Amino acid sequence: MKRIVLVRHGESQWNMENRFTGWTNVDLTPKGQKEAYAAGELLKKQGFHFDQAYTSYLKRAVKTLNAVLDAMDEDWIPVEKTWRLNEKHYGMLQGLNKAETAEKYGDEQVHIWRRSFDVAPHDLPDDGVGSAFADPRYAKVPQEYLPRTESLKDAIARVMPYWECVIFPKLKEVDNIIVAAHGNSLRGIVKHLKNISDEDIPALNIPTATPYVFEFDDDLKLVKDYYLGDPEEIKRKQQAVANQGKAK
Repeated sequence: MKRIVLVRHGESQWNMENRFTGWTNVDLTPKGQKEAYAAGELLKKQGFHFDQAYTSYLKRAVKTLNAVLDAMDEDWIPVEKTWRLNEKHYGMLQGLNKAETAEKYGDEQVHIWRRSFDVAPHDLPDDGVGSAFADPRYAKVPQEYLPRTESLKDAIARVMPYWECVIFPKLKEVDNIIVAAHGNSLRGIVKHLKNISDEDIPALNIPTATPYVFEFDDDLKLVKDYYLGDPEEIKRKQQAVANQGKAK
């Protein structure tokens, strides 16, 4: 059996403040750190171990992965970081409060910006909050690849080449992989793995710091997928994610 575990980062400062984050490099809150460490403890308790880890360039995902591996005493495993696993770029929305934005533009429009498949917010200026163009993390990334905004479709087009060429083929060499990333980059991966339609993907909400396990047979065919943790708590966290973009 082969396994890939997806983990969305723990609560970030801007999650707590209900702000659009995207590529802005905000930190975890103390609650987010505890969530991430608890995810690692749960994985260890359930007998998981990992051979390889992947994460984004954004510290909320990096620190989540670090906390998970620390709790599992697996800090030593190889870790690869890539900008391709970054969160969806929210364009001109980055830094804005989601509820206040919904009051201004309406719940439906904000839901479209947050959850639709192919509608992107307006571009972020090159000197705007979270712009990648002056950030040293992306100095070696060709500028034509750096987004000023993204729809989920755009984010998936960025994520999937790395998934298909790097992460998934690694399962031919190892048995257990962990990917710590973001709500939308992980939604793209889940959409691919479960063949979720463009029409149904807006309803998928991935909870913070909750291990999402995908099991494959030796031919790398998906056998089953499931979250680790209390089902009621997982539902509560999913609903909290869904409610972030509402005015009230």
